[in-house]
Formats: sequence, C-alpha cells, structure tokens
Amino acid sequence: MSAKKKIAQACHLLEAIGLPMEKQTDRRKKRWAMALLGAANLKPNSSWKKAAIAGETDHSITTREMIEFWNTYYGEKLSRGSYDDVKRKDLDVLMVAGIVAGSSANSNANANDPTRGYAITKEAANLLTTFGTKDWDKAVADFTKIAGTLRNRFNKGRVRKSVEIKTPRGDVLTLTPGPHNLLQKQIVEMFLPQFVQDAVLLYVGDATNKSLFIDEAELKKLGFFELSHEMLPDVVAYSPKRDWIILVEAVHSANPIDQVRHLQMEESTKKCKAPRVYVSAFKDRAAFRKWVVEISWETEAWLADEPEHLIHFNGDKFLGPYRA
Repeated sequence: MSAKKKIAQACHLLEAIGLPMEKQTDRRKKRWAMALLGAANLKPNSSWKKAAIAGETDHSITTREMIEFWNTYYGEKLSRGSYDDVKRKDLDVLMVAGIVAGSSANSNANANDPTRGYAITKEAANLLTTFGTKDWDKAVADFTKIAGTLRNRFNKGRVRKSVEIKTPRGDVLTLTPGPHNLLQKQIVEMFLPQFVQDAVLLYVGDATNKSLFIDEAELKKLGFFELSHEMLPDVVAYSPKRDWIILVEAVHSANPIDQVRHLQMEESTKKCKAPRVYVSAFKDRAAFRKWVVEISWETEAWLADEPEHLIHFNGDKFLGPYRA
C-alpha cells in the first residue's frame, strides 16, 4: 500500500471518531494522520491488525523518533529539531481525543520532555485493529461512547452562541456560530423583507449542515436543480407575486457570484420555470471592496450594514432577473 493511501485511511479514522478535520488544512490533516500511524507503529504496508497498543507491546515513540519514522516511511524531510511542533500541534490533539497516551521510561518526565514516549490507548485498540472490517463501525461507536467526539467537545462552549434565524413565516432555524451564518441571518431577516416582501424561503444552508432547511416540494415544482449540486447558493427564496427565484450567496471568505459561477448557476437552473435573480451579500463596504472586481454583470450586491440599498451590476433598472 502507498504511504498516501495509508495516510488517507488514518484521516478517515480520525474523522469518524469526531476530530474536526473539516476545519484543518491538508497539511495539518496529514500530520495528525502520521502521528496516529507513528504511535501505532504502522508503516505503509502494515496491516491495521498489527497496530501497537499500550500495554500489549513495548512500543512507544518519542517526538524525535516520530520525525525519523515519518522521514523513513512517509516521505517527510523534517528536522529532528522540530520535535516540539510534533507534540504541540499533532500529538496533543490525539491525546485530548483519547486515542493516544503519553508514557515514558522515565516516570518523572514532564509533559514537554523529549524522551517521553507515546502509544495508542487500550480504549482505542479495537478502533485501529478492526479498521477495514465489518466490526469497525461498532468499534467507532464504542470508542465515541466512551471518549465522546472532539468536535462536540470543542463546540460545547459555543452552543449558547448559535445563530438563530427567523424565517418569513415565523419559523426559527438554528445555525452553528460564525460570521458566515450571521450574514445568512441578515439576508433572511433584513434583505428579503426589504426587497422581496412576499418571500417564500426555499433553502438555507449551514456550514456544518448544508441542508439545514429545504422546501423540496416547492423547489421541485419550480424545476429547480438537484439539491446536491455543487452550485447550490446559501439562501434561495421565491417571490410568488413576481414569479422570481432569488439566489443569494453570503460572501464571508469566498464565493461571490463571479462570471464563472454565474454561468454555472444559469446552466444548472436552466429548467427552472421562474426567472432567477442573483445576489452577492457582504457584511460591509470593506468586505465588498475585496471582491468587487470579481462580481458578474447582471447580478446584484447587497451590504448588510447598509440594508436599504442595492449595488446594481446592470440588468433591469431595479432588482430583477436579467432579460437579454
């Protein structure tokens, strides 16, 4: 088996037990995966059944040995002097997750001692040794029941800060915290009442729950594209009075409706029975300024801190679908 495939398997395992992999860079995911493999003494061609478990083998690995292991078996070229990064950025998170334990031949070694060894915990034994077998799903469930998921533990203190959206018909949707979802709240509660007074909300996504709210029946009735399509915007609404579909993208760190995205969405919605209106929404002028050169003609831009106004990129004179 290639080193790349072994690392991908380790990433899959860590994601399954609730590490917040979706928030990490590709490099950080790889480092976490290699830390797991090093603690388990698993080389690219090693069977998961052979994972070294604390108390069952004599294997434990120091941070310097971990670097040598990565360099030898996983194509890394790291300096032995970067051992502190291995501990702080890679092993510590696996210890908090309950999958790796620290041990040392020197029982008096402190947590930062480079002679301190690391190994897979007994609680995580089945999680590794059954990987790729029919028993693995049960092992995942058993482990997370004991240890919980790191994603949930990280998020526990943020529950009270969830973003609540009141829909046009009075329902309340709960989104995870964050500036992107806060902007979606402003779209639903400020933009739609100002410019689409008869709005019927059809779709609202969420950073961790892409299909938070969907009116599948109405979308299907209008001939909307498949909901799994990658071009799905953040908010979709319908104006029965004008027979328009309003597609709004909340632009926090990416994805304004540029020319390419505009063409892709037009192609994806070509079976729609209602004309489409495209809107890129921004927090303020500073955010808008960052993306203004990318915004497509025949679309709209809206700023949440100046909600009574629209920035109009051609099309009809006022808000509306473009008619060539």
